Amino acid sequence: MYIMPERRRPRTRFSAQERAWRSKLTQIVSGYPFLRGTLQERFRVCGKPNCRCTRGEKHRALYVVLSDGKRQRQLYVPEAWEARVREWVAHHRALKELIREVSEVYWRKVEQREE
Repeated sequence: MYIMPERRRPRTRFSAQERAWRSKLTQIVSGYPFLRGTLQERFRVCGKPNCRCTRGEKHRALYVVLSDGKRQRQLYVPEAWEARVREWVAHHRALKELIREVSEVYWRKVEQREE
């Protein structure tokens, strides 16, 4: 849920580092797809008697896993989609890290009682 800000600060009032973070956030949000979740590689045996997996060469499968409170959701990622899904998950991870860094700046502002 988005809450409208009480007042908006001009960009010139932000530090150079904060402007860089905000610029990167905007670039990712507006220009790149992102997906919240964790990639999980699994290896399994299919059960066919003459398959290579019965000799120890298990089948590899990739899943994107998302935890929503009490339940966990997962989706199989086809091999043809692996690169793009990895990229989407990486974009989400970058967003989270940038938000964490900007939030840390504001934490210090509150801590030091500065504008």
